Amino acid sequence: MESPSLGDSDRQGSAHRIGLIADTHGLFDPKLEELLAGVELILHAGDVGAPELLRILNRIAPVKAVSGNVDVGVAGLDLPCFVRQDVHGVSVLVTHYVGDPEALLPPVAAELAREPAQLVLSGHTHKPWIECRDGTVFVNPGSCGPRRFRLPRSCGVLTLPGSCGSPETGGLDVRLFDLDTGSELDWKSA
Repeated sequence: MESPSLGDSDRQGSAHRIGLIADTHGLFDPKLEELLAGVELILHAGDVGAPELLRILNRIAPVKAVSGNVDVGVAGLDLPCFVRQDVHGVSVLVTHYVGDPEALLPPVAAELAREPAQLVLSGHTHKPWIECRDGTVFVNPGSCGPRRFRLPRSCGVLTLPGSCGSPETGGLDVRLFDLDTGSELDWKSA
């Protein structure tokens, strides 16, 4: 018998929570355990930093991760550039760096032309943001690794079905959280 996919559920009508993280740079912040408690999957948009980090995150929920620039050549981290995941009917593309949603990097543009996605999760810049462009929601959950620049340390959660989606999130319920305070992040002022 096949194991159920994230599209199957015996909890009809219940909410599904997916953790969105990036740029851990080998650091596991214990606050992630609380903020991601109850998620059924963690999507990591690269710059993992150390294979041990994936083992720790797997204790919270299964992890799908992509390679970031700091992961190149790290023993034990053989991660792909892109991961596609259907999450309860929402098509997700995970990659480390997209460029700008208005001017996507050529490999990202080619991947989306090959197969569109409703949500694209990326990292690299450490700046949390959400933008909807041409029907695709681009999310950078920010960095949950060491603090860099003057940016907040943050992560995100996608909840399906969404109850508070807005036009800027393409109707999806995507929320970003400040790791230091545990509160929802006002990413527009970050």
